Amino acid sequence: MTMTTLDSRCDDVLVALRRVIRAVGLHSRQLERSHGLTAPQALVLKAIIDLGGASVGAVAKRVSLSQATVTDILNRLESRELVARARSSEDRRRVMVSATDKAVAIMARSPPLLQEAFVQRFQALEEWEQSLLISSLQRITTLMGVEQLDASPVLAAEPVASGDDPMPAASDAEGGAPMLDQPGI
Repeated sequence: MTMTTLDSRCDDVLVALRRVIRAVGLHSRQLERSHGLTAPQALVLKAIIDLGGASVGAVAKRVSLSQATVTDILNRLESRELVARARSSEDRRRVMVSATDKAVAIMARSPPLLQEAFVQRFQALEEWEQSLLISSLQRITTLMGVEQLDASPVLAAEPVASGDDPMPAASDAEGGAPMLDQPGI
């Protein structure tokens, strides 16, 4: 294979990755501008509405996020009067959360979440194609040296929780500048 072909294939991969990154960023900014919600906030609100109100743990399980992360998101939503929390009447240890009318109205006007369309299309693929995509993406994370980063299954341009560090940086030995670990590259 010629160097031009290899360069072209690398460019194809980088362009495809950049398209995904741009799509997530554009969708996140559009959602924030038009509805004042981050993608994780919208995801949590949608789950609460779909569940008809639920415990914090049930919401966390539904959106595949930790209970601590969901609690952080709920704090922000509650301060904007988009959710209400109350102790369960059956078990006082459990906190139940429900969407307010204001939240339901906002979500009724909001565009579909980017990951919802992806999930529908991905689930429609044959099992072998799903496995191929998962393997390829996992290999890309290894090639980029970022497979150790903690990530949630939420397509968002911003950190999911306020304490999330999107990219812990290693320091360059000479200038102290942040850099990615790039073994073998």
